This record gives sequence, C-alpha cells and structure tokens, in this order.
Amino acid sequence: MEKTLNSNGNIETMDIRTRFDSLKNELKAMGSAAVAFSGGVDSTFLLKVAVEVLGDNVLAVTLKSPSFPKREIDAAVSIANRFKVKHLIIESGEFENPDFIKNDSLRCYYCKKEEFGKIITEAHNNGVDFVIDGQNYDDISDYRPGEKAARELGVISPLKNNSLTKDEIRRLSKEMDIPGWDRPSFACLASRIPYGTKISKSLLEKIGNLEEFLISKGFAQVRVRHHGEIVRIELKKEDFSILFGKSLMPGIIDEFKKAGYLYVTLDLEGYRTGSMNKLLENKNK
Repeated sequence: MEKTLNSNGNIETMDIRTRFDSLKNELKAMGSAAVAFSGGVDSTFLLKVAVEVLGDNVLAVTLKSPSFPKREIDAAVSIANRFKVKHLIIESGEFENPDFIKNDSLRCYYCKKEEFGKIITEAHNNGVDFVIDGQNYDDISDYRPGEKAARELGVISPLKNNSLTKDEIRRLSKEMDIPGWDRPSFACLASRIPYGTKISKSLLEKIGNLEEFLISKGFAQVRVRHHGEIVRIELKKEDFSILFGKSLMPGIIDEFKKAGYLYVTLDLEGYRTGSMNKLLENKNK
C-alpha cells in the first residue's frame, strides 16, 4: 500500500484517500440522493459528503420511532440545520407490523423494509432517484438482516461499497470538522431485547429511560440489555472505574429495581456491538 508524508510530517496511507475520492465520485454519479439519516456518526458523515458533492440535490430523511430516544432525533435536526439540507422527519410505523412486534430473528428485516419503503416514497415525491444509507464496511461482520431489506429495495450503501470502516469515518469526520464525529455508537432500542421476547412501546421506553439515567451519571457508551427479570448493563471497560470509584452502584441498583428488574448485573466483557446476536448463535449451534 503506497504511503506518503502529510503536511504534519506524519506517515499515512493513500488508500483511505483513494477510497474517499471513490465515495465522492459514486455520489456525484447519482446526481441526487435521499440519505436515510439517523444523526449517528456514519449517516452524518455520508450526509455531509453528499451535500458537498451534490449541493441542493440532497434530501435527509429521519424516521421517528419509539425505538429511538428523543435525544437522537434532536441531534439529527440540529445537524441537518447546520448542513442547511432539506430534512424530513416521518413516522416509522413499525408497530403496525405484527412481525416486528413478535421479535423473531428477522425483526430488523421487517423494520428496515418498512422504513426504507417510506424513505423511497419520500425520495420519489421529491424527485430524487437514489436512496442511500450509512452502513459501513465493519457492518459486514455482524448479523444484520436489515441489510437484506436494503438490498431488496435497491438502497445503496456507499460507505460499505468503498470499504470505509467506522474508525476511518470518525477520522475523516474529525478532519472535516463534522459535529459528533466522536459520538458513542447507537443502535435502536429494540436491539436490547432478546429475539422471541415481544416488543412493546412501554418496554422500549423503560430501556430508553434507564440508558438516559446512566448517561446522566457520566457514562457515554451504554447498553441496557433486557432479559426478563434480569437486566445486563454494558459499559466500556475503561468506565468500570467510574462505576466502582464514585459509589454509584447503590443509586443505579435502586433505579433499575424501581423499573421492575429483580436482578441488576454488569457485563464484565464490557460494551460491544451485537452482543444479543450471541444468543442466536448459541441457539443455532
């Protein structure tokens, strides 16, 4: 892989620059695009690059859902305003689909099929031919049935197409002064519930409120994993010292028990994406 010295005298590979240019060329060839915009690191980066390449021919579409806390919607609105891009917020409607509520291993497929269908409709209503999403190259290593829905509906994933990883996207976002480049990763609240456990709005609200509670205590990257009467809290390992060093545990235990959990546990492996998929892997062995 060819290397060069940048203006600071540091060695860097040309490969990321080549792939970044390829991303811009792919977007330019579209002429116009509707971005499935969650306000997360990946879709924010994609939206920014699309706006730089396509100008006013970009539409940002955000799905409002019980599966996404208000803070995520607020962040998306703020970023879209900063980028001066046309931004639509539409209701997701996944709770109208009994296949989503029953929460089998294809839950994400049903949800994304519904969401992408609505985004495609909005894109066509606004004269936009292409719908793009923020899947990155790292996503190919995890179980993501939503990707199948995107592929079936013709949604394009330019970041993944150009082999850009999460770390690379954060790096490029920082260089471009894109807001939220260092935001914690987020996935919909439904991903906190094991497959086979029925999803309800009240359960999603409870999980969301408890994650907000942990964030208010100084934890940035959190997951509240629901297992019936047991709750499994995931924090970054480097944040364990905050938990143990600030006498936070009694208050956390009290808050979670008030929410109805009998046992409050900390996952000693720490935060990691897709941990609920381990249950599915073990079931299929």
